[in-house]
Amino acid sequence: MQEKILILDFGSQFTQLIARRVRELNIYCEIHPFNHFPELDSSVKGIVLSGSPYSVRQEDAPLFDFAKYHKTLPILGVCYGAQNIAHFNGGEVMKSSSREYGRANLQYIEKGNPLFKNVPSGSQVWMSHADTIVSLGKDFEIIASTDTVKVAAFHIKDTQTFGIQFHPEVTHSIDGKQLLENFLVDICGCVQDWTPDSFIETTVAGLKEKLGGDKVVLGLSGGVDSSVAAVLLHHAIGKNLYCIFVDNGLLRKDEFESVLDSYKHMGLNVKGVDAKQRFYDALAGLTDPEKKRKAIGRVFIEVFDDEAHQVQDVKWLGQGTIYPDVIESVSVKGPSATIKSHHNVGGLPDFMKLKVVEPLNTLFKDEVRKVGKALGIDPNILGRHPFPGPGLAIRILGEVTPQKVAILQEADAIYINNLRSAGVYDKVWQAGTIFLPVQSVGVMGDERTYENVVCLRAVESLDGMTADWCHLPYDLLAKISNEIINNVKGINRVVYDISSKPPATIEWE
Repeated sequence: MQEKILILDFGSQFTQLIARRVRELNIYCEIHPFNHFPELDSSVKGIVLSGSPYSVRQEDAPLFDFAKYHKTLPILGVCYGAQNIAHFNGGEVMKSSSREYGRANLQYIEKGNPLFKNVPSGSQVWMSHADTIVSLGKDFEIIASTDTVKVAAFHIKDTQTFGIQFHPEVTHSIDGKQLLENFLVDICGCVQDWTPDSFIETTVAGLKEKLGGDKVVLGLSGGVDSSVAAVLLHHAIGKNLYCIFVDNGLLRKDEFESVLDSYKHMGLNVKGVDAKQRFYDALAGLTDPEKKRKAIGRVFIEVFDDEAHQVQDVKWLGQGTIYPDVIESVSVKGPSATIKSHHNVGGLPDFMKLKVVEPLNTLFKDEVRKVGKALGIDPNILGRHPFPGPGLAIRILGEVTPQKVAILQEADAIYINNLRSAGVYDKVWQAGTIFLPVQSVGVMGDERTYENVVCLRAVESLDGMTADWCHLPYDLLAKISNEIINNVKGINRVVYDISSKPPATIEWE
């Protein structure tokens, strides 16, 4: 049984980052909402309580039944998690005289405390809180302080319960990784054995047991997630995996042919389906982004269902759902607000009568790539930028037409090819071209033009949850702009998007 750490989510923007840091230490962890705490078994080695936008002084503050667990398992409270432990166990939390946000230094650290092993006095940490712990209950002891925060960390005597007011998961906390390792390895006793190879071994074994001799159909997209999911399933069930790659008419230029060719060398049983016109017909007249996404999802299911029915006795649908998709579908206060529909999350229509298998639904994107590398998948597939399920439909603002798709494909191909030839493609997390619903005046030769505008988008990110725009060289942007305007009929202006996520999203729709 895989040992694990449970991370209890109180709604902090940093909760996923805690999970990522834990996994970087080769220790498996899971995030659970505070109000959906799972039943514990022997595999659980410790609990981490996350931060929160709430104050423990609010009537509707999220609570955790700390007394039920703190004498049986190691617990680490982070920021709100620490305040939660202190406030409901004889301490007092008050509003800070001024918001404590940013870098601070631990002026005092209790020598010999296992949580701070190899963390030097003066270590820089990152604070982000509006409340502060002003007093502690019986059996609590202060184990770290800054010049302005007396209770920067505490320990409850005769237990393995700790609280820290700062965020060890952010890189601004210089020794944060060391502190987390101290808690996870020395205090919780975790063995650092959760690696790509161990994941593959346990996942393939689990899939064999779960699926037996059943048949599985899986929709390939050419992207990282579906490709890695397919190879894992192929390792488990071989010829009983049937892959379907649908050309929805919204792929990048020549992508359908190139992706099919790459899969031929991977030993996968793949069928390509040309369904462009069905998607174009469904999108005709639609301008609302959500309606476009839902139309594409509906037609994909119809096309996929038609093809799946040609495979006799199929029982399972394979999907490349990854962990952020799962987390975003459940929040600490019920379902999250819909920012956009995920194309592969949310269940299946009843008529498909298939059970779902998701081999990657515990992994972050960078972990999927590591597993893919361990599986020997072509680096060109693993290194591909993320591409939205609805494809170019959500990079064409307004109504989607075959003509607009053709124009965008040409412009996007010039953009991506230039990123590759300039050696910056692999430094960019995601790049794409957006067809804007505006026209502008231009001059070509001696003639006045009134044509379309496209926007170039390139971002840096780890997993898409946050992203910053890429500072591409001006001469490269100029070259790309000139090539697009000179070679793609219908475009006379190119602009570059310099907004980050948040507040903007990576895609425009």
